[in-house]
Amino acid sequence: MKIEQTPLKDCFVLTPAILEDERGTFYETYNKNLFKKVTGLDVNFVQDNQSTSRLGVLRGLHYQTGKMAQAKLVRVLEGHVLDIVVDIRSNSETFGRHFSIILDDVKQQQLFVPRGFAHGFITLSPKSTFAYKCDNLYDKSSERGIIYSDATLQLDWNLPNDKFIISEKDLKLPSFLEATSK
Repeated sequence: MKIEQTPLKDCFVLTPAILEDERGTFYETYNKNLFKKVTGLDVNFVQDNQSTSRLGVLRGLHYQTGKMAQAKLVRVLEGHVLDIVVDIRSNSETFGRHFSIILDDVKQQQLFVPRGFAHGFITLSPKSTFAYKCDNLYDKSSERGIIYSDATLQLDWNLPNDKFIISEKDLKLPSFLEATSK
């Protein structure tokens, strides 16, 4: 497995070594010891989540606050998505910057999203199955978000806006400045 730093502090892309033969494929999706050795981060995942979405479904930008903040290791089991993270740690040298990557079921890359990042994705294929590990349990009272169309961040979701399918809850999220000035 290859683990590479993104332009954002503490955010990494994991690319597996895929072994293929006449039976199919095999690869390691996560190795705690290797991850800690390369990144210096000791992460203990405690919850796994999975969602399916159709073309244009945009989920995010989500995060949890305080002691319930979550680091995530995200990947796509089926289809492909544009995954976007935003560093919202006010004391970080990459505060307010974002990173995007296409995650798909071919390359099988994963993105490590550290605590203090907002995260979202949009499905670019007819269907996607998205899975992720979290290092903290879901807590509704700690749940927060940033509107996908924030003027400060100017995120490119790789699809025309008229193709977006967004939950009512996500359409009511605050701006980046509102969310990070509290």
